[in-house]
Amino acid sequence: MAKKFAELEAKMSPASRGQSDALYEKLVAEMPLHELRQAKALSQVKLAKALHINQAAVSKMENRADMYISTLRDYIRAMGGDLEIVARFPDGAVRIQNFADHGVRHKGAMKSAKARPSTLPAKRSERKTA
Repeated sequence: MAKKFAELEAKMSPASRGQSDALYEKLVAEMPLHELRQAKALSQVKLAKALHINQAAVSKMENRADMYISTLRDYIRAMGGDLEIVARFPDGAVRIQNFADHGVRHKGAMKSAKARPSTLPAKRSERKTA
């Protein structure tokens, strides 16, 4: 007979429970789109209705390695979330706002965009005063 997780958890040492909680947090912090949809208890059919597309299109979206930011934003919004794009550098992180509400300005801009070297503005404490 299978045991309930609560019974097993009650028998765990505090250290084991801490490790389990840390693993859980790591797993829910990063997941593929289909797992995120399932975690939100949404079927592909229900999500497709919210996006005004068919179920097959949702399946294709979930299996793509590359897609438009606007498509991903719409998918996340249909689940009740908001998409944020954050660039992480050794000297800090920057939230990119270009895609917040209006998507890419020019069609195909994402495909042709090339990475450009950049540095973050110096922290206030590191700025040179004239």
